Amino acid sequence: MEKIEIRRLSFYYPEQSEPALSDINFELRGGEFVLLCGPSGSGKSTLLRQLKPTLTPHGSREGELLFDGRPLDELSPFEQASRIGFVLQSPDEQTVTDKVWHELAFGLESLGLDTPSIRRRVAEMAAFFGIQDWYYKNVSELSGGQKQLLNLASVMVMQPELLILDEPTSQLDPIAASDFIAALGKINRELGTTVLLSEHRLEEAFAYASRAAVMDGGKIICSGTPTEVGEALRSRDHSMFRAMPTAMRVWASVGEGDCPITVREGRDWLREYAGEHTLKALPAEAVHTHGEVMLEAHELFYRYERELPDTVRGLSLSLRRGELLALLGGNGAGKTTALRLLSGALKPSRGEIIRLGRIAMLPQDPQALFTHKTVREELSEMTGDESEIGRIVKLCRLEGLLGRHPYDLSGGERQRAALAKLLLTGPDILLLDEPTKGLDAGYKRIFAHILDELTDRGASVLMVSHDVEFCAEHAHRCGLFFDGGIVAEGTPREFFSGNSFYTTSADRMSRGICEAVTTDELIAVCGGTPDPPEDMTESDAPSADESKSAAPKKSDSAEAPLPLWRRIAALIAAIAAAVIFVRAVKITDFAAGGSEESLALCAAFIGALTLLALAVGRRSEVRSALPGNTGRLSKRTKAASALILLLVPLTLLAGQLLTGGRKYYLISMLVLLECMLPFFLIFEGRKPEARELSLIAVLCAAGVAGRAAFFMLPQFKPVTALTIIAGAALGGEAGFLVGAMTMLASNVMFSQGPWTPWQMFAMGLIGFLAGILYRRGFLRRGRISLCVFGALSALIIYGGIMNISTALMWNGGLSLGIILTYIAAGFPMDCVHAAATALFLWFAARPMLELLDRIKIKYGLLEGGK
Repeated sequence: MEKIEIRRLSFYYPEQSEPALSDINFELRGGEFVLLCGPSGSGKSTLLRQLKPTLTPHGSREGELLFDGRPLDELSPFEQASRIGFVLQSPDEQTVTDKVWHELAFGLESLGLDTPSIRRRVAEMAAFFGIQDWYYKNVSELSGGQKQLLNLASVMVMQPELLILDEPTSQLDPIAASDFIAALGKINRELGTTVLLSEHRLEEAFAYASRAAVMDGGKIICSGTPTEVGEALRSRDHSMFRAMPTAMRVWASVGEGDCPITVREGRDWLREYAGEHTLKALPAEAVHTHGEVMLEAHELFYRYERELPDTVRGLSLSLRRGELLALLGGNGAGKTTALRLLSGALKPSRGEIIRLGRIAMLPQDPQALFTHKTVREELSEMTGDESEIGRIVKLCRLEGLLGRHPYDLSGGERQRAALAKLLLTGPDILLLDEPTKGLDAGYKRIFAHILDELTDRGASVLMVSHDVEFCAEHAHRCGLFFDGGIVAEGTPREFFSGNSFYTTSADRMSRGICEAVTTDELIAVCGGTPDPPEDMTESDAPSADESKSAAPKKSDSAEAPLPLWRRIAALIAAIAAAVIFVRAVKITDFAAGGSEESLALCAAFIGALTLLALAVGRRSEVRSALPGNTGRLSKRTKAASALILLLVPLTLLAGQLLTGGRKYYLISMLVLLECMLPFFLIFEGRKPEARELSLIAVLCAAGVAGRAAFFMLPQFKPVTALTIIAGAALGGEAGFLVGAMTMLASNVMFSQGPWTPWQMFAMGLIGFLAGILYRRGFLRRGRISLCVFGALSALIIYGGIMNISTALMWNGGLSLGIILTYIAAGFPMDCVHAAATALFLWFAARPMLELLDRIKIKYGLLEGGK
């Protein structure tokens, strides 16, 4: 019976005109082990995440997804969690606890199982995976392979019927990867679990797969048994055939006998072929000439903590001009630490490093290099030379990705974008940490060409990698990193022919027969024709038009500069506001006539800020890229306005007059419920997802943490700034909820009192107005306009409401004199609040708004009122 049925599935990401998945039809039968492969960006991860509803990206989907004959979306959260397991690419992204035993039990605890059942299942799974020896360890102490095995065990302990894995071995060394895939085969054979695996490493995976499917361009282009898939790709001369197992590629080059899949089958085929044919001589190994030493290390030592052992101990190496040196070794051996020492990011405790020329390093996670919203902006940051940008864009195959956000790229695309950014610095020494991670076979050949071009121009490249095949084919020299240093090195043929595990499939196939190390060498020995090199001729150089298109472009939404007279008026207003602020915070003696001066300064300060706002403000034509931001207020938003602006103040006044403010807990709860009513109205027409609510919760938590962090500075808090950011990014209703909830929660630390409901209303109102004004286009996202709005909000809205409420609570009645006295008394601290809000908005508003916009687009979080 079909475990999964996919019928005419198409999927579009938000804001994308081209489908990520197009007309997918696929069936997965119970008990199968299906391998999903394809180039980077072909849609594999998108397809897999469609099968796990809690991980499904937001977008437009067409077609049907059935699980055991039922629509997948009809499965309850309990069924989804217990019946469908998902293992992510990065081991660290899936661990949620600090201890191994707790990580195993966490999923079962979340499902609500009783303690005896949890103990039994955890014990059984720990024994199955051989986890007993590190059962009580901290997760942070595990190697990469152990972490990924723990992730697999923590999923399998819930006894899923379907196990989905998205490139789980991409960050593992060859031995750990082989062990992990063997564990999957054992799960499939002995437990009968249906396995759907996406993988770039096909040498080991093909041996366990009962069926394979190949994706390209968002479509499944072929499927069948591994042999059938290989033959189909070969007949089409598809680039994915280069990723097929070595045994299959060698067989295809001569086309005799039955197609082998595994190394053992390939070795048997090669013996039989060698008995019937005369093998040719092994091609001579390439000889590379190098210049002077560019990077040299002598006896380096480094440890992260004094009580810990050395991570790097006695490391010595040299790297010459034009040389490509590859370092291989197990997870946790210290390779990345060594690279950071050589780059200068870490300082060795002992030893000496000599560097000649400019050095650049591509980290294992290239996301750390990105700081802008598009790939185009990332590249333009490095140089203004349009022709050079065009050349690098062409070289790294980034033409169709320039408008994308770097964080939204696939793993392979992100590697290429990061490499392009580094190449624009013109490095003499390039350090690469796992550069082929997530790259498909086709782009690996392009990447090899890039490295060849760099070394031909005299650059020195040091690469840390788990990709044995790539290192064997393209490195000039290889070294084995173990126990903090290099224990063996040599040319690729010399190095790999002496290894048993850190070696290539071609070497394991041919050892004792012809001693070939790479697939191309083995094909040549058998008399076949190796794959042609990637065509990267001079004709591929970008034209002037292409270079121009790759260069940064000014935003179509850029605004004309303000007229001179408005800039002068803004400067005068800003100076006046600053002078008034300095005078206001010095006033302390209100009984000695300070009240009158405070009132005058208050009026002048508000006037100066208003003049500044009028001078720099304008009705903005720059709107969010999100669909539907028309500037019109929906009926729900208007209803929310009525609830917030009428019902909440009435509740506060009634509570004060009827209870004297003594029932402030009850009043706070009523205000909170009234705050949440409009928020719920926004979600009336659609189902709210946990990630939408969690974003609101995170913003509230940030506000609470910010108020606690600055507790020693009265009124100098970031809460108002965060509330304004929430309103501008997520809409007025969400802004009100963030402001009100933050004040309620933070008052747990600052003591609750009759002022709590008033603080909730005042802060919530600021967030609500920020959302409304931004939506209507009156509030721009420029720093100055946001800072001015923040200062006025803190001074007039929050300060005004709290000063008046204080007068009401402590005097029992109100008069104009009492109100003015309290406003004057609170004015200095209101000025501090206004200045703090403007300061926090100046530094935090732009990056936070950009981040929230990305989250909204990626997950489809619509603004309030839609």
